[in-house]
Order: sequence, then C-alpha cells, then structure tokens
Amino acid sequence: MRYGLMQRAMWAAFRRSFQAAIHTVLDETDADGVIRRAKKKYREILKNVDEFDKGSPLGVDPAQIRHIFITHQDTDHVGAVEADSDGLFRDAMLYIGEVENRYLTAEKRRRVYFGAYKLPQVTIKNQKTLLTDGQIVTVGDIRIECILVPGHSWGHLVYLIDEQYLFTGDTLWLGADGGYSFLNVLAEDNKTAVRSLNELERRLRERGLRPLIITGHTGWTDDLDFAFAHTDRVCNALRRQKPHDPAAPYDAYDESEDTELAAKTVRLEKVKGL
Repeated sequence: MRYGLMQRAMWAAFRRSFQAAIHTVLDETDADGVIRRAKKKYREILKNVDEFDKGSPLGVDPAQIRHIFITHQDTDHVGAVEADSDGLFRDAMLYIGEVENRYLTAEKRRRVYFGAYKLPQVTIKNQKTLLTDGQIVTVGDIRIECILVPGHSWGHLVYLIDEQYLFTGDTLWLGADGGYSFLNVLAEDNKTAVRSLNELERRLRERGLRPLIITGHTGWTDDLDFAFAHTDRVCNALRRQKPHDPAAPYDAYDESEDTELAAKTVRLEKVKGL
C-alpha cells in the first residue's frame, strides 16, 4: 500500500530528529548528504528484500504458517497479509480484535495526526477469528492471552504468551530512559493510550508477572520497571529527540556484524538461555 501524503507528512515530523541523530551519532555535518547516499544504498538493499521476506534465509516456509496474531491493522504490521501483497500467508488464519476489525469492514476509519488525516482502508481477505479483551486462545500447547489496549488504534491488542512473553505492538515506546506511550502523532487518542498503558502495567503487577516485553519498533526488555518508567507520558514525535544512549549494549549504526549468518545464529546475551 502506498501512502504518498502520509509518507511526506511523517518525514516532515521526523526530519529534524533524524538529522539530529546523524549529527550526534555519526558526527556528520552534512545530514542531507548522508540522506542522499542512504537512499541509493536503500534501493540496493530492497533488491534482495523479497527473498528474505519469503523466509528462505531463515528456513521458514510461509505455507507452514497457519496462525497469525495481529495487534492492530496499520500497514507496517499487516502488509504481508494485505490483499495487494504477494499472498505469502494467504492460507493462514488471522486473529484480530473484534473492535480493530471495524477498520477492516470500513465501520471506522483509522485517523492519525490528531485526527487530521485518515489512512487508506486496509483490505485483508484471509479468514479471521475475532478476539475480545481477556480471551484465551490455545494454539497447540501455546497459551495466548488477549489484552485490549485502545489508544494507538481503537482495537489494539497486546498478546501475553504463556505468561512469559508480551508482544506490545505499538502500545509502548522504549527510550533510553525507559518506556513511554507510543508516538503521539500516530494515536487515535493519546489520553486513552496513556490510560491503557497504565492499566496494562496494573494487570501485570497484580498477577506478579514479569514477562519479556517485545515491542513493535523499539526492541525488547525484561525489566518491568524500565518498560513502564514513564507511563504517564507520550513520546512526542514533534520534538527534537536525543537519540544517543551511551549505555547502549551495541552501536546500531555499526553494521559490520550484520550478516546473514549472524542473523540466524547469534542471539543477544540476555536471551541466550531462553
């Protein structure tokens, strides 16, 4: 799906933060020059994306994927199952929230930028199972608990797997100093998103759960206090950010070890024993 206007609006919002990251992390004075060179490299990378997406480097046959759980219907999360995709997962059952499905049926329209912009409707032809808050789904011997966290989208779900892994989609943004409610410009309603994040933390703590928290865009953490450090605040995409974290375990801009072999065999230190 092509978002034309949306892409330009996103670039307008994030351009300053991206330029700041180039200056701070790469110590480059010509940010626009770096961006121009990156575009050329990006096109080269895209030539090889199709085969990677089809799973061959990881030894995964898409036809064997029978169950796909959707946190929300934004195209960066469901692009591989949209009607205009390559259809790699056309035979899989999709699990999506009953409320979130109203976007797919056009009962609701997804809005961003504080309600000013409507995103194009997403179309998915797979068979769907609709989920509700608190519902438990079992796939084989895997227990999946569905938790409704409206705000980023009205029907956003997070999934608690075997009470050990929590997939948060676009509910949580992990910064260098802890977690925030996700980007303000992409939420249906930021106040609702903050309330949902606080409720999610409450539910986990009441049950004494400390799952591995896996976000949709900003990595993972096993530190509950870090994840919910700023649950009363929203990550402001319109403000210049400070992207450099001197305590980070590795330099994300150093791609010297980003090889296919490493992607398949090397795990981060904390998850080697999982």
